[in-house]
Amino acid sequence: MIRPVEQSEKLRGVLYDIRGPVAARAAELESEGHQILKLNIGNPQHFGFDAPSTILQDMIAGLPGSVGYSESRGIKSARRAVVNEYQLRDGFPHLDIDDVWLGNGVSELIQLSLQALLDNGDEVLIPAPDYPLWTAVTKLAGGEPVHYRCDENDGWNPDIADLESKINERTRAIVVINPNNPTGAVYDRPHLEQIAELARKHGLILMSDEIYDKILYDGAQHISTASVAPDVLTLTFGGLSKAYRICGYRAGWLVVTGPKSHARSYLEGLDLLASMRLCPNVPAQNAIQVALGGYQSIDDLVSPGGRLRSQRDAAVTALEKIPGVTAVTPKAALYVFPRLDPEVYPIRDDEQLALDLLLQEKILLTHGTGFNWPTPDHLRIVTLPWAEDLTEAIGRLGNFLSTYEQH
Repeated sequence: MIRPVEQSEKLRGVLYDIRGPVAARAAELESEGHQILKLNIGNPQHFGFDAPSTILQDMIAGLPGSVGYSESRGIKSARRAVVNEYQLRDGFPHLDIDDVWLGNGVSELIQLSLQALLDNGDEVLIPAPDYPLWTAVTKLAGGEPVHYRCDENDGWNPDIADLESKINERTRAIVVINPNNPTGAVYDRPHLEQIAELARKHGLILMSDEIYDKILYDGAQHISTASVAPDVLTLTFGGLSKAYRICGYRAGWLVVTGPKSHARSYLEGLDLLASMRLCPNVPAQNAIQVALGGYQSIDDLVSPGGRLRSQRDAAVTALEKIPGVTAVTPKAALYVFPRLDPEVYPIRDDEQLALDLLLQEKILLTHGTGFNWPTPDHLRIVTLPWAEDLTEAIGRLGNFLSTYEQH
């Protein structure tokens, strides 16, 4: 008899529902010939957003010299470009290239940063709703994700009282996702300063996921967490995938600021893990310098009349027409996180709702509890399709909801 091969116990409770069971069912439907409108993942190129030509040209030109490994932290010229990018920001603490680690997207660097930090049972404070990779990687690293609530009635800003109430002796870090995925919130300075003060008071690390920092609407101003916490060890995560529309190229970075003498062991751990993966994707590193130093084409897309801005507006307008559905207008990113009034839609299982929508309307989106939101009353919709396609799809969602009964 062949012995069953089971998944590791470390994977118990590790979920990533953006590409979970509902997405797997969508793939099966596609294999049967159905056309699926994928509103579950922020993949710009799938919706006709091309990478800037200058980035492609520099990557192609650099290919002959991209044979072999780079330094484990990444190419010096690319790290220098990251340093220059942040030093132009108001109030951002001083840094040099030794404070920068490059990675195969932000997702890899999140994994390295938490694996280097956590012992079994250590806790990490993560916003709810969250980008679920943070929760999954915390669990995989042996830690315990503890979710602090963001307040929908306050523009999805963090609930500082709830955050503070969840700090204890096992807490090691506070995760800030700003601009926020999935809500599109952009945190204001007072909330960031209060989070920084809690980290300062309790000796915690700040981990700030800022991958959407250039995708801003309506004049919203992004404030880097590090700029309000120069005296706190802060890890800032950024990359090219979203603002430069090159998700699959995997080009991200981690910047460490604040006092470091007390964190020498932790930083050595980061170096160890970075060395074990040998180096980041070398061809993609060639894109970083030209991307950060050149014309910022994202500005045209998020300005009034720009494609991303128009699509955001179309999604919000269409959602407002559905009875019992409300949505805080996103100030950033590529998503909207509407609420389904439980009095109108008594949903018990929002994953089942997402599956039923897929089967009936061939629309794939992600249920709110997949982002560690505690109640089954939200959905995340990607705003990357053309405005007319979003309007039509959300109209179909409204028709679906009008007759939907969960058994």
